[in-house]
Amino acid sequence: MGQANTLLVQPILEKIAAGAAQADLSRTVDDSVIQAIKGNPVMAMTASEELQGSNAGAWAVACELEAVAAACGSTGWCLWNHLCTFHLFCGVLGPDNADQLSDITQNAQWVCFPAGAGTASQGVLEGDEVVISGQASFGSGSRYADYAGASFRAPNGEGVAFALVDLHAEGVAIDPTWQAMSLRASATDDIHYQQTRVAARRMVPFPFRYREVFRDPARPMIHPRYREDWVALSDLWLGAMAVGVSHAALVEVCDSIKDRIAIAGVQVAQRPTVHVNLGQAAAQISAARDTVKQACEETDSRVAAGVIPTESDYLRQMAAGMQALSLCDEAMRLLLRVQGGNGLREGHSFERRYRDFQAMPLHINAHRDRVTEQYGRDLLGLPTENPF
Repeated sequence: MGQANTLLVQPILEKIAAGAAQADLSRTVDDSVIQAIKGNPVMAMTASEELQGSNAGAWAVACELEAVAAACGSTGWCLWNHLCTFHLFCGVLGPDNADQLSDITQNAQWVCFPAGAGTASQGVLEGDEVVISGQASFGSGSRYADYAGASFRAPNGEGVAFALVDLHAEGVAIDPTWQAMSLRASATDDIHYQQTRVAARRMVPFPFRYREVFRDPARPMIHPRYREDWVALSDLWLGAMAVGVSHAALVEVCDSIKDRIAIAGVQVAQRPTVHVNLGQAAAQISAARDTVKQACEETDSRVAAGVIPTESDYLRQMAAGMQALSLCDEAMRLLLRVQGGNGLREGHSFERRYRDFQAMPLHINAHRDRVTEQYGRDLLGLPTENPF
């Protein structure tokens, strides 16, 4: 679909797309693709100027991720994870750790945030270091990353602490546990910390319902953009990636059926129901993109004006991303109907895109059941309960 501006990733899209099939088969994104991304300014889009970044708007980031996901779902997922979680880390670590965050930006280093179900780590103080032991799960992009955001039981036993862990340091092991049918090369693996050491001065509290803490005008922030919730932004950008994947699938389906002959010599491209399904799918994908664009532009306007977001703003972002995913989900099902059984055996990349897409609406950040329940509570004036 048409992009608003020239894409930063345009010079490397062909390379990303060329490696997509092999990444799916091998379950690993080729290192040359990872290095190409690290050498591209897209890596610094969610870093503000204070951190030597480009301070790109939410819509600009969405356009880049849409294009990368269309080229390769797994690669797009990993880049999405880096850009989202770096945004979070800037809010959590704050101005006192701006030098560390600047170094990551300047060195084009990759970050990930393994903190899914099953994560359990403990920190112990030893002199001027904190020693972390335990496991962290669902670390998308971990095999390609340089730093992981580690949340762990605070050394004093009160609450949760947070620090960045160098994934190349002694005592870090990445277990390639991601064997799912979707996003096979996303490296959404488990990370094991075995007496891993981090400077204690880099450790900060990880507050419960941190989005509310970030909205406190008395809390120092590196830049106003980091008052926006990273989960809400991740939903918008996930919606943009869904648009990229589903639109690429639409283009492929249209190209692949033009000369297809069905049973009894019927031309598939002349069947009225094919026209109906393709038209509906295209309309849904366009509506999804418009939904993401509107919510991103609202976010960009708020950040530019220095307006602190509200809980309703957060839920608006969440709902927009969720709805875009729902529209694309239905579009993908329509495209599958058009493909039919014969279309699934012809070796096109539709199957890979269809599989990759399945992980998107199931992600906990944007899951329909979670988002709609909390949105409904807010509409009724009830307190929301999402911890993130």
